[in-house]
Amino acid sequence: MTPRRLPRALPLVLLVLLTSLNLRPIATTVGPLLAEIQPSLGMDGVLSGVLTALPNLCFALIGPLAPLLSRRFGPMSVLMAGMAVLTAGLAARALAPGAWTFLLFTVLAMSGVAVANVLLPAVVRHSFPGRVERMTALYSTVLTGGATVAAAAAVPLAAALGSWRWGLGIWALLSAAALLSAARARVSQPVHTPAPHRLPPLRHSRIARGMAVYLAVNATTAYAVMGWLPQIYRDAGIPADTAGVMLAVALGLVVPLTPFLPALIARLPDQRPLVWVFCLSSLAAYAGLLLAPGALAWPCAVLLGLGGAGFPLALTMIGLRSRSQEGVARLSSFAQSLGYLFSIPGPLLMGVLHQRTGGWDAPVWFLAVLVLPQLVLGLHAARRGTVEDELIGREDAGEGGAPVTGRV
Repeated sequence: MTPRRLPRALPLVLLVLLTSLNLRPIATTVGPLLAEIQPSLGMDGVLSGVLTALPNLCFALIGPLAPLLSRRFGPMSVLMAGMAVLTAGLAARALAPGAWTFLLFTVLAMSGVAVANVLLPAVVRHSFPGRVERMTALYSTVLTGGATVAAAAAVPLAAALGSWRWGLGIWALLSAAALLSAARARVSQPVHTPAPHRLPPLRHSRIARGMAVYLAVNATTAYAVMGWLPQIYRDAGIPADTAGVMLAVALGLVVPLTPFLPALIARLPDQRPLVWVFCLSSLAAYAGLLLAPGALAWPCAVLLGLGGAGFPLALTMIGLRSRSQEGVARLSSFAQSLGYLFSIPGPLLMGVLHQRTGGWDAPVWFLAVLVLPQLVLGLHAARRGTVEDELIGREDAGEGGAPVTGRV
């Protein structure tokens, strides 16, 4: 980006950074404060499981609407609306009088996140066509960093502000800043979505299906860890603020890797070794949580952080498995909607297992068993190619022809 073009691009850069900063705090601030939220709202283990599953539910049901809304109103207008909905939901749920209204306003806020989740990769590809890898690395780093800071700050903020309600509601100020940034970017440099290219339905693509299921397993483990890890640590005798910091470590260890991950993925001739490393790290972490969650808390947090890199790996590969803005938006919508839909039962099941057994061994065993499909599906998703090469190549070859596989 040349110095002459930099001022024109600044509103878009700021939009990408502030939007990505808002995509995870809504989920990562709840887990550290769950022990305070539950008695205050009369929330049992099952409803707590529903709460931890809400991000996946909203991403699955609301995310598919993003490309349709984007073609009708433009990506910038839809992103601005998403940030407005997020701000309203965050402020309202902090005032919720009961468990069900708290869940309702969480759904409202998560709807804004779901829209931004799908559109951000497409906006990056369109707005920075020569710097997709660098901007993807940048917003992935900010996204992960935002999750980390929010998890670590949740308990201290709530203590400083006097209650968990203020500790959650304060994040509406951050989403309001993203809303203002979206309004500025929309006025100064609107992004127009071109007419979609002719592309067969993605359900016929093995690449798209593989990405969706791999994302599903990663989302299951990621949001289960976000929602329940602090409570596992607190039940093992670890103070609340320390448990929040440990969650921040589990979420934030990948931050130093994130700036290099998209470029590394794009250049590696074989991405399967990364899948092996991430899966084995997760398995070792679950073994530590089963054997001694208190004594091995810090090593487990570090290993979970390394294993959690499988989630940004899946999100990064979405941006590399299509050649166009429209293709990325459709693949992002397809993979995220199905992936998050399939992942909904995971965090909920952990809450049910904990309530039924009175401990955390069964929920952690559930996560450990998921490592096997995560490994198998990850090895499949790591194969290079694009949906355009596969589907259009298949059409050109005829129904019986083999798909064409190309390099990104």
